[in-house]
Amino acid sequence: QVQLVESGGGLVQAGDSLRVSCVASGSTFSRYNMGWFRQAPGKEREFVAAITWNDYSIDYADSVKGRFTISRDNAKNTLYLQMNSLKPEDTAVYYCAAAKSLSSYRLSWEYDYWGQGTQVTVSS
Repeated sequence: QVQLVESGGGLVQAGDSLRVSCVASGSTFSRYNMGWFRQAPGKEREFVAAITWNDYSIDYADSVKGRFTISRDNAKNTLYLQMNSLKPEDTAVYYCAAAKSLSSYRLSWEYDYWGQGTQVTVSS
């Protein structure tokens, strides 16, 4: 079992940067593959980024590639998502998720554990 708590969301203007964090507890964070997803009002939850347990592989959605960076600090049991050049369409609740094994990083149902989410709002 692992518990995930996101933080760092907020209200920013288009073009600004923001970093959201996800702190894990209850199990060995370094054994988990981690992902970020987001869900905007009236839309389905969508994949944003993922990182393997050993940093060997990183994947991004096309919509955020070149603007967002996923990283992890296993010593601090923390996952990060650095978001630069934010756009109004990035407005959503951002969730972190954990899975010990995955066949696809981009499929939400592959993940076993989820945080409660943190709201990111980008004004134009």
